[in-house]
Amino acid sequence: MDFQVFVDDMVELLQERMGDAYEIRVIRVTKNNDVELTGIAMTRQEDSIFPTIYLESLYEEYRAGETLAGLANRIINCHEEQSMALELDMDFFRDYESVKERIYYKLVSFEKNRKFLRDAPYLRWHDLAIVFYYALEEEMLGKASITIKRQHMLMWKQSAESLYRTAGRNMRRGMPELLISMREFVMDLTGISMREEEALPMYVLTNQEKRYGAAALLYSEQMKELAQQVESDLLILPSSIHEVLLLPDDHSREYDVYRQMVEEVNRTSVDPEEVLSYRIYRYSLKRSEIEEIVS
Repeated sequence: MDFQVFVDDMVELLQERMGDAYEIRVIRVTKNNDVELTGIAMTRQEDSIFPTIYLESLYEEYRAGETLAGLANRIINCHEEQSMALELDMDFFRDYESVKERIYYKLVSFEKNRKFLRDAPYLRWHDLAIVFYYALEEEMLGKASITIKRQHMLMWKQSAESLYRTAGRNMRRGMPELLISMREFVMDLTGISMREEEALPMYVLTNQEKRYGAAALLYSEQMKELAQQVESDLLILPSSIHEVLLLPDDHSREYDVYRQMVEEVNRTSVDPEEVLSYRIYRYSLKRSEIEEIVS
């Protein structure tokens, strides 16, 4: 069964299970880097906000042997759980004073998100864009968020620059930076300890949540401290939208080697939706600023 047949059969089965009170809608959603996903939404006439359940991963489970009926049950359960969490008064979202304490930003590729950026406030930063989101309270819906669109910015009578200032204050408080050695990072991620001689002089910069952590580049103080400690500029290799890698710039290797490293990691190890950039950057110890390496 190909994917479109799977989608059609799932819609038919869900409509049968949910009854005429619900409309089963297939929604094409453009995610980060213009990655398009296929979602299902089960809506009633009175619903103004509703969860979307994406089908690509479920299709892979179906191909691996899961039944259509079993997956439909999971979709219904997920819809019910998320709908309960979403039953909140969204009128608060009209009031900037009510939302400003939970506005954050993240870094995304500018080129890969041109379509998305037509409808979203943003600021350019090298080859990237700074975009904004509202983080729902965790007890409401886990780590869910609402993307801030131009209509929100206009409704609040804000600009991209004022959103950036607000989000910057929130990032330092709500998303504090985390700078650890690659050795520690691998240990935390896999439980495997690298021997000292295997450990590269490489560090990971992210945030405490390890979510959209590449944005820590915009407010990191520890990066400057690391550069002072190693008495060197720092090369910045984008790993994903969630973290970047830092290493002393000793000028012992051609920069193309690092570009090839970034390209290989993006191609083989990073989900298309989470790719940040194919370029490399440098933190200048002398100027205390980040620059793109173009040579």
